[in-house]
Amino acid sequence: MLYSKIEGEGKPLLILHGFLGMSDNWKTLGVQFATEGFEVHMLDLRNHGRSFHSEEFSYELMGQDILEYCNDHNLSNVDMIGHSMGGKTAMLFATLYPQMVEKLIVADIGPKFYPQHHQTILAGLNAVDFAKKPSRSEVEDTLSEYITDFVTRQFLMKSLYWQEPGQLAFRFNLAVFNKKMDEIGVALPEDAVFNKPTLFIRGGNSNYILDGDFDTIKKHFPQAIFETIPNAGHWLHAENPKLFHQFAKEFFDK
Repeated sequence: MLYSKIEGEGKPLLILHGFLGMSDNWKTLGVQFATEGFEVHMLDLRNHGRSFHSEEFSYELMGQDILEYCNDHNLSNVDMIGHSMGGKTAMLFATLYPQMVEKLIVADIGPKFYPQHHQTILAGLNAVDFAKKPSRSEVEDTLSEYITDFVTRQFLMKSLYWQEPGQLAFRFNLAVFNKKMDEIGVALPEDAVFNKPTLFIRGGNSNYILDGDFDTIKKHFPQAIFETIPNAGHWLHAENPKLFHQFAKEFFDK
């Protein structure tokens, strides 16, 4: 069973984090949605956060995990928000089980294939030697040798926890990601279609969704509409949560 943080009462809203993230990344916005008539389920996807670790990792499996989660919690007619890897998971789930989903918001990811581009981040994560029992600051020092962007480092540091006194570890399953990295960039199946309201929100400084991708997105999501958060990168919901919430609320309220 997937770990989740549930807030509020009302219409079920599932929120799916991105690669190397977890439910806590959405705590601020999740709590805000919970005050607006939603029962918000912030999930940790498999091999992330407090959810189970598995040698198997794919979008199909993550979609099955979410279906089982919905069945176990008696959820139907859900709305969904997914960011990056979570966005592609939400896209696939909606196309496989359209009867389960009413409205879908996809944050800064498209249905297309993405080539591997996390090599430097993985190199930094693999450079951390937990056998030496490093402190939090020593872990960050190691990461900073590979990852110059402060926001990215802080995002990764959120998954650092005390496995036992004096022993830090990452919550995500790095060993499996090292072997299964190609799964992250997989495209949505050619025949996958979700013909219900869908909002794609992209960061103005991000290159994950380009203007040239709109036609392909429309093939999979005929009712898709698009919004852009100016001066925001891939972590658009963290960089400008106010505007992200505004776009999402306007979409849900329609």
